[in-house]
Amino acid sequence: MSIPQSGGGPIEHFDQLAEYMASGCKPKADWKIGTEHEKFGYLADTLEPLPYDGPSSIRAMLEGMRDRFGWTPVYEQDNIIGLTFADGANVSLEPGGQFELSGAQLETIHQTCDEVNEHLREVQAVAEPLGIRFIGLGAAPIWTHDQMPLMPKGRYKLMNDYMGRVGTHGTQMMRRTCTVQVNLDFASEADMVQKLRVSLALQPVATALFANSPFFEGKPNGFKSWRSRIWRDLDPSRTGMLPFVFEDGMGFQRYVDYVLDVPMYFVYRDGKYINALGQSFRAFLRGELPALPGEKPTLSDWADHMTTVFPEARVKKYLEMRGADGGPWRRLCALPAFWVGLLYDQSSLDAAWDLVKGWDAETRSALHVAASVDGLQSDTHGVKMLDLAREVVAISEAGLKVRARPGAGGLIPDETHFLSALKDSVESGRAPADELLAHYHGDWNGDLTRIYGEYSY
Repeated sequence: MSIPQSGGGPIEHFDQLAEYMASGCKPKADWKIGTEHEKFGYLADTLEPLPYDGPSSIRAMLEGMRDRFGWTPVYEQDNIIGLTFADGANVSLEPGGQFELSGAQLETIHQTCDEVNEHLREVQAVAEPLGIRFIGLGAAPIWTHDQMPLMPKGRYKLMNDYMGRVGTHGTQMMRRTCTVQVNLDFASEADMVQKLRVSLALQPVATALFANSPFFEGKPNGFKSWRSRIWRDLDPSRTGMLPFVFEDGMGFQRYVDYVLDVPMYFVYRDGKYINALGQSFRAFLRGELPALPGEKPTLSDWADHMTTVFPEARVKKYLEMRGADGGPWRRLCALPAFWVGLLYDQSSLDAAWDLVKGWDAETRSALHVAASVDGLQSDTHGVKMLDLAREVVAISEAGLKVRARPGAGGLIPDETHFLSALKDSVESGRAPADELLAHYHGDWNGDLTRIYGEYSY
């Protein structure tokens, strides 16, 4: 989850909220790629999740990366809770200790994959002497809620209480899920709208292709992506497929109106999170927030509030693709390649829009549900997910070919090879979840602890 925002001055007029988003518009030549991925850490000898404190712990990992590789620590009170690097990358903690890299803004998928490799190399170098390992999955396969520690961050303490009151799966999301996502740019309000519509409509395809969470609390859970299932019943006021995005009049202001209607979590002041649970940002704009009576928000308060909405695709000063499970190395590179190919070439973006523009809200919602249950085998409202995924991957591949961004000193002509894992899936009809279930019912003989030895980084 996001670290606190900073640098925003006072909000003096309502239009600044939409202007904040519009300030992210960039010419195509300046579009970048920012990839984020989360992973579970565990103790190699006991297979238990990492505690925050102790000789083999989250704290030890963060301090080790600080001391060995020159990362700058981020503290909350006396606790190290993150790291930053000069290139803009940062390492942060999800509520259950999931280790997240939020990568730098890069120009190509080649650079993204280099960044992933370097990060995992650093993590492994620090982790091995501590008896720690990491695994990429969409949901913790065995650990229970009580086994997962809550990280010492004020934001998470507030959220933990609130999540227990508004949905049925919020605390599961916080402590026992991992994702990989990519953040991409837009050129204008119209470009943002088209990209957001395509992104929301096709998130179920990403969910199906990257489905990697078929186990929970030690057994199969009946879903290919349990992580996606969890998000559907987390908090209806701030999750989902955003039907209004497809209506006439969609733009920055319409998205602002949506975010303003989402209840607040907190206000960040002087290194502390002030409880504003359930309060209204509209009241804050009027100086009537009960948590801070008489005080009006800054743009950094608005930026913080925007991080507390969790739809399948999210807008800030850029777009976030949020529908995929965390997973193995090949798919950490495949996810940004998939979306860059679709969204960063206009012909591919138009082709993707042509695929989905006739769907109604019911169809999009049904695909969202079906992808989490049956993955690539889902079939609903006349849409066979495997056929759709095959077509979408082909459109993405065409977009990457047009981009023609070479790698390896020009030896690799473009970025299309990063889609290989997805092409394998559409050819075989199997996502990672299908492979895991085959092992569980086959050579693992129901011994789910085998997943750690065979699928860790």
